[in-house]
Amino acid sequence: MPLSRRAFAQLLGTGAAAAALPRLVLAARPSGIVRLSANENPYGPSPAAIAALRDAFGLVARYPDEEADLLAADVAKLHGVSTDGVILGNGSSEILKLVAAAFTSSSRKLVMASPTFEAIARYARAGGAEAVTVPLDGSYAHDTAKMAAVAGAGVIYVCNPNNPTGSITPAATMRSLIESAAPSTMILVDEAYHHYAANPSYESVVPMVKTRPNLIVARTFSKIYGMAGLRAGYAVAQPEVIRKLDEQKAWDSMNVMALVAARASLADNAYVAEGRRKNSATKHDLVARLDGLGYKTIPSETNFVMIDLRREARAVIGAMRERRVHVGRVFPAMPRHLRVTIGTPEEMARFVEAFQEVVS
Repeated sequence: MPLSRRAFAQLLGTGAAAAALPRLVLAARPSGIVRLSANENPYGPSPAAIAALRDAFGLVARYPDEEADLLAADVAKLHGVSTDGVILGNGSSEILKLVAAAFTSSSRKLVMASPTFEAIARYARAGGAEAVTVPLDGSYAHDTAKMAAVAGAGVIYVCNPNNPTGSITPAATMRSLIESAAPSTMILVDEAYHHYAANPSYESVVPMVKTRPNLIVARTFSKIYGMAGLRAGYAVAQPEVIRKLDEQKAWDSMNVMALVAARASLADNAYVAEGRRKNSATKHDLVARLDGLGYKTIPSETNFVMIDLRREARAVIGAMRERRVHVGRVFPAMPRHLRVTIGTPEEMARFVEAFQEVVS
């Protein structure tokens, strides 16, 4: 039965939130539906974040300036940069919107992969910019050479690890792109799935910000930190770039609850490690089960997998929904692949059962 706002507040007030977390997360979903369509963390925020939310109810009458300053300071310390090299966002989606507004226009193109996370293309086009797409290469990595060759680029956007394929663009390739890009072209690297990547060929490019004035790195609290509904994200870049982004930003775009939960999450390294372990184990089991059914997946460094259906995905997606299992949408560049979020072991068992029924 869904939990009312009043009951939720009462539960938080009892201090029982951490113990009740799995029930809280599942209670937010319609009864009987397994939602594996949005790359959410099925385990929700850490107990420390839940406790911070409980303690923050007394702050909601105040503007969030002080809490924003504290989170920016924590992010700056984490990445070894100054606070004027950090900008916070209402999810990393706001960061993408700010970059598009600040650095693309009718004369400055957005360059991106196909397929990849599409939001920034919408933002760029709304500002009159052309969005140029470049297909992923044979390893499902960004074809950075072709992306860099597009004339008139204001922004080159790289989602790494990539959504929806779950694949990575290797560290050496990323370094080459960043080091060779024209100073007038901003490189935006979206590291939303950074914490899940275990491939030794992957690395974060945050350390390169110190020496590359045209590099922006975006992160989110929606994935490993389990805060997709609270909306919290940030970017790291050199101060002059941050100032240009800040000119496009709404006042107080992050609410106080998201800010305090984000601070608590950053400090809870044990929860991140456990979330990574759970995701990896469940993903490994799912891939093995799919392999046993004769279905291959793209090697994934994220909290989802992309399954090669060898048939059009649209009908499979519809049939899964009829069985109350929601999976990813159709991606036009890969219409025969199905993206599936990694849920709990119980949720994945439901997925496999429904999937077997549909494909048979």
